[in-house]
Amino acid sequence: MVKLDVADLVDSLGLLRLVTPGRGGQVHDVVLAEPGEPAGQPGEIVLAVGVTGPAEAVALLERADAAGAEGVVLKAPVAPEVAEAAAGLKPAVIELQPDTSWTHVIWLVRGAVDRAYAPQPSGIPDDLFALADTAAEIADAPVTLEDARSRVLAYSGRQDTTDPARVSTIVGRRVPPQVIAHLRACGVFRKLARSSDPILVPAGPDDMLPRLVIPVRAGGEWLGSIWVVARTPISQDRVRRLTDLASVVALHLLRLRAEAGVARRVSADQLRTALREGTPVPADLPYRAVILGGGEDLRRRLDLWEAITHRFGWHRPLLADLDGALYALLTDPPRTRGEAGSTPWLRPVLTEVRAHDRTLYAAAGGPARSPADLPRSRAEAAELDALITSGRLAPGLLLLEDVWDAVVIERARKATRVEEGLLGSPLPALITHDEKHGTAFLATLAAWLDHYGDPKGTAEALSVHPNTLRYRLRRMAEVAPLDLSSPRTRLALRLQLTGLGTDP
Repeated sequence: MVKLDVADLVDSLGLLRLVTPGRGGQVHDVVLAEPGEPAGQPGEIVLAVGVTGPAEAVALLERADAAGAEGVVLKAPVAPEVAEAAAGLKPAVIELQPDTSWTHVIWLVRGAVDRAYAPQPSGIPDDLFALADTAAEIADAPVTLEDARSRVLAYSGRQDTTDPARVSTIVGRRVPPQVIAHLRACGVFRKLARSSDPILVPAGPDDMLPRLVIPVRAGGEWLGSIWVVARTPISQDRVRRLTDLASVVALHLLRLRAEAGVARRVSADQLRTALREGTPVPADLPYRAVILGGGEDLRRRLDLWEAITHRFGWHRPLLADLDGALYALLTDPPRTRGEAGSTPWLRPVLTEVRAHDRTLYAAAGGPARSPADLPRSRAEAAELDALITSGRLAPGLLLLEDVWDAVVIERARKATRVEEGLLGSPLPALITHDEKHGTAFLATLAAWLDHYGDPKGTAEALSVHPNTLRYRLRRMAEVAPLDLSSPRTRLALRLQLTGLGTDP
């Protein structure tokens, strides 16, 4: 079931801050506080329009609590006495940046709610392209709208007087690297991050024409920018009108970010349920549960892998944190096909990113050919992850079928429960002799079992002479009864040795 609680909503909208969490109920709508009327109802967020002081804020909170509302939005700063009063009430207290209009909040919250309960395919809204056209008319020049990562969100219809750099930007949906280098050298990104003032960029590489850049900001946060190809100087009046338009673009970018954040949380919630219970997910069969590793902090790991997946073309990644691990759901087509978000796609991606960060890895459970198989695939991925983190397997891209033997051995090792005793095994006698006399009988037995009783291979593994090995084997037989002719005995001894962590 899709859920959008108060914390999810606040996280999705950068203009809000959660002051007190309240009961954390689900949100379905946003309403204005009306004097003398009930302040909302279950599933609603109440906007404190017209509330001017702490006493009025506390009174509204009490009315919202009586009505069962999920939260109350107050303009910043929220007075300490209001937060203290809210601690004993059910509604959450949400703080809104003081320079934000209530109309914008209504639009953003309702857009996020609509996105959560009726998710639509990801894409750039037509109104951003309309805004790009409007900016082009104002500037009388080609325009692109970009986010803070230099990704092209929309562009104007008229691009006839543009340059090769702009064409490459539109076709690739991203600013070319050589152009980014030129912009960095000119200090453009540093200015964008710190100021709302328009920036004039000189001509650059590949016949790049000058640019006029209008920062797009909201509440002091840099969201993106309007880029105008300034073949000829643009008048101050036009620059002023473009700056005014930037505030409208900011609102659209906030809505886009909020909807994307909600969609991501909805997807993650569905994925968690599927991994636990085997419910259907929006992916092509078969698929695999994969744990993505790298770094200790789970939140940072999620941010890192989201950036990686987007960079390599998986624009709607199925990612979710569950039980302290970060899971991805990858489709599992034939190895010859490498669509973004598939197992074959992940191999070259991981190879490239591990060249820069050796802590990154992926542990993939076996293929799930139906939703009911997903919990099994998830459990297998967790087993591989444990083997990697314990040092028993080297990090990288590990598929269950490639290291199945390590999983079988690990399961058997756990099942032997050597910490509860070695039953009637001869190993305790060998352990006692090693501890008392400094011998290496356990390691010798492990090497002998691993080399099928081959004296030469066993001696080489132990770095001893074959005669030394023969002497050890005779002494071991004197210390403990070892019937190494029995296959069952050899298997049982090797499992117990594995449980003890004994290797040559």
